[in-house]
Amino acid sequence: MVQHIIEEAKRCLQCKNAKCRKGCPVNTPINEAINMLLSGKISEAGEKLFQNNPLSAVCSLICPHEKFCEGSCVLANKENPIHWSSIEHYISDYYLNKINMKPNIDTNKKVAIIGSGPAGITIAFILASMGYDITIFELHDKIGGVLRYGIPDFRLPKDILERLKEKLINMNVKIRPNTLIGPVITIDNLFRDGYKAIFIGTGVWNPKPLRLKGESLGHVHYAIDYLKNPDVYDLGKKICVIGAGNVAMDVARTALRKGVNEVYVMYRKSEEDMSASRHEIEYAKLDGVKFEFYKTPIELNEKGVKYLETKKLKEDGEEKLITLEDSEGLFEVDSIIIAASQGPKANIVSHTKGIEINKFGLVTTDECGRTTREGVFASGDVVTGAKTVVEAVKFSKKVAEAIDKYITQR
Repeated sequence: MVQHIIEEAKRCLQCKNAKCRKGCPVNTPINEAINMLLSGKISEAGEKLFQNNPLSAVCSLICPHEKFCEGSCVLANKENPIHWSSIEHYISDYYLNKINMKPNIDTNKKVAIIGSGPAGITIAFILASMGYDITIFELHDKIGGVLRYGIPDFRLPKDILERLKEKLINMNVKIRPNTLIGPVITIDNLFRDGYKAIFIGTGVWNPKPLRLKGESLGHVHYAIDYLKNPDVYDLGKKICVIGAGNVAMDVARTALRKGVNEVYVMYRKSEEDMSASRHEIEYAKLDGVKFEFYKTPIELNEKGVKYLETKKLKEDGEEKLITLEDSEGLFEVDSIIIAASQGPKANIVSHTKGIEINKFGLVTTDECGRTTREGVFASGDVVTGAKTVVEAVKFSKKVAEAIDKYITQR
């Protein structure tokens, strides 16, 4: 492992105009960190990465590097790009054990963070390091949000989240688990109790239904619910996952690891059209996931998925997907899992005045995360819909600055 890291680090060309850095949503100083590592300054490299991205250790494992940094590496054109993900994880994992920040907390600068997903954790670290008195309110019993309840262990070991929690507590961040903000404790209650600003980072936890007949049957489940605790599900020996994104791949691979013999992913278009990253699709194939393309579900029943076959046509230079007549079929399975995206819950906005949402139920903000109610900010999936963790970090860094500016200039 260490030899691989050293060899990869030495392959870096130390480009002055580093394309890898520009390709990263949070502008990670990749070449600088690699140079520090090779110079025996791993702690300094880790500090630089953490200051730029508090979730560097997480992003090193789950980021779509082929889309961002590694895909932008100049070596990608002629040979293999630098495997920055491995180097980043080595540095960040090492540094996560050494962080020992003890900021002087000002109890008159209280900020409430609702939700402990990627956005909430990022803002908590940034503001706590600036001396803010932070309280995180988490609906579940443990922090992490989608990192804990939406990403399988084989992709993201949960001990990383426990270590992040330990660092937050050492920075005097208070965490209230099993606490629902909205109908129980309201936004007005938080302002009443002295919080100068409130941040909403509650993610997207409502599964998007297909609106098909049979969706309420006992052997039909939603992906986001399944991933929260797959051990409580009895899926049988053969299942069908309906969807084409990374969540569908996570569900399929998890089901195989939990004892399902045959796992199929059904999608109405081709493999090239899938929204899942190429790496995740290839990993799914390696794990034994099979694919049923050009099939669109029309009904779910006790035996499985009724579908119609589809086909691509080109008309006037434009690609069009059509449904074939007399092509109805039944794909027999024991269980069905629907992975067709998610939307936000309305616990907060339905019990709060002044916070506007769009037609999808997402919180409306400006470019710095300010909502339509003064003192209330938001970022992450509850604003943008489901995005990558690193994109949530990027937006949340701006929001942390906006919160600091709002409080200090009052």
